[in-house]
Amino acid sequence: WMVLASLKTSLQITNPQEILSSGFTLENYHRVFAEQNFLPFIVNSGIVGISSTLISLLLGAPAAYSIARTGMRRSAAIILLARIIPGVSLLVPWYFLFSRMGLVGGYGVLILSHMFISLPLIVWILISFFEGIPEELEESAQIDGLTPIGAFLRIVLPLSAPGLATSGILAFIFSWNNFLFALVLSAQETRTLPVAIYNFVAYASIDWGGLMAASVLITIPVTVIGLLFQRHIVSGLTAGATKG
Repeated sequence: WMVLASLKTSLQITNPQEILSSGFTLENYHRVFAEQNFLPFIVNSGIVGISSTLISLLLGAPAAYSIARTGMRRSAAIILLARIIPGVSLLVPWYFLFSRMGLVGGYGVLILSHMFISLPLIVWILISFFEGIPEELEESAQIDGLTPIGAFLRIVLPLSAPGLATSGILAFIFSWNNFLFALVLSAQETRTLPVAIYNFVAYASIDWGGLMAASVLITIPVTVIGLLFQRHIVSGLTAGATKG
């Protein structure tokens, strides 16, 4: 319905008899790119999503490995607690803190806030993967001359590639769709796609055609990622669910 409505005028969208008519128009998409200039918002979402995911993987993989090998269940529970806490409860202190630091409106504060979502997710997915990798493989690698860090980089990480791919894809999707943090902490120059949809909502009216066209554009990347990597996501999640 969203795709069909994006190809209709606002008058046709509000008329149930017209929504299934044969007439189509690309005016809504023209308005999205030409009048609202959505391309910078797409770039902003890509920068924030990719950066937060890569940094979270860089920090989350060693953290998950340490928890899995040392059995730090209390630390794992604290990380899970950070994932459960509602993000809205942190917005006021975050805004106060980041405004004092002069960071509100920049990419850095958006990346940090999105890492609050992606980092616990990545850690919890990777813990099960690292627990399923036999420690004997690392011991054999160390006997052959590798350091513990070298065994982690050359043995453990390649074997946990499905987990890295799974957690990275899911973290990127959650970051791409995040609305609340970007609404409060972004500026006009760093606004992401979910926030930019508000450009079609006015005080007295809503541009339903432009709104639907913008929603289609937001949905396309995550839909394509899900279709292309669904096999890897499913196999990654099931592989991390068992040991041995």
